[in-house]
Amino acid sequence: MIMLPIHSPAILLLLTGALLGLTFPLGKIASTAGVSPIVWAWLLSLGAGGCMLLVRLMSRRFIATDAIHLRYYLVSALVSLVLPNLLIFSVIPRLGSGFTGVLFTLSPVFTLLLSALWRVRTPGALGIAGIVLGFTGALIVASTRGEIGQPASWQWMLAGLCIPVTLAVGNIYRTLAWPPQADPMALAIGSNLAAAAVLLALLLVSGGIGAVQGLAAVPWVALAQVLASSAMFSVFFRLQQVAGPTYLSQIGYVAAAIALFAGTAILGETYAWTTWAGALVIATGIALSVISEQRRSRTQGHDGVAAQTLPATVSGLRRDARD
Repeated sequence: MIMLPIHSPAILLLLTGALLGLTFPLGKIASTAGVSPIVWAWLLSLGAGGCMLLVRLMSRRFIATDAIHLRYYLVSALVSLVLPNLLIFSVIPRLGSGFTGVLFTLSPVFTLLLSALWRVRTPGALGIAGIVLGFTGALIVASTRGEIGQPASWQWMLAGLCIPVTLAVGNIYRTLAWPPQADPMALAIGSNLAAAAVLLALLLVSGGIGAVQGLAAVPWVALAQVLASSAMFSVFFRLQQVAGPTYLSQIGYVAAAIALFAGTAILGETYAWTTWAGALVIATGIALSVISEQRRSRTQGHDGVAAQTLPATVSGLRRDARD
């Protein structure tokens, strides 16, 4: 039997995607209870950043606060957390949650294109096949939702297309701007706390700070969300470090499959057989991606090579830019 260590890209992909998938049923419960989307996003970032920071401080470790790291925290928060969430919450009423989900799954495609453009760790043929298959499965799942057929203006369509673009930009930025010798956990803490600060500022400016009181209606759900997001981000940046942006972008496929099963088992949701067929296609795409990454790791010698070669890759890109 093949034993995969915790730093294995395959294990990290499944862990990160599964934990991300739990946020969908938790978010639905909160929304049903009347919690504002921006408040829930703020809770996610503040809870994750705060919990991880507490654990780090208990071990007498701190996070870097120099100019390079502070810039990374802020930009990563904006393009990876704040902007995508605000876009998603804005377009869902116009495009429907199903169609918005389809746009979200375009992230691997845009990440692949940007990775090829900037020469940042693109996958092999089998990995690309996994991405295409996973995206096809996501389309099948989304096509069974009624919201996908609702007409929308081209302005909202354009806004919706910005969702996977911002996610892809965030994936690439975190790789290119990764500070030398940076600890993935420290970057996760800084980015989440920066996102929480930005979202809190938006609540204050918009006069919606009172909406935070809505969390009192779902205290246990809020606690579950904080724990899930804390665990998710504790492995999210590690996955970015060892596997690269394109492989990481596929957590959306894993999350979609987990959310589908969680919705059925926990919330009592029912789906057509075509939805389950799409989930099977997604699972097949994930399997191909995992096999592709395992082959890459064996070729390199061990999974840690990816982390060791990342600074050299970034340095090379920076030299190319200067030349």
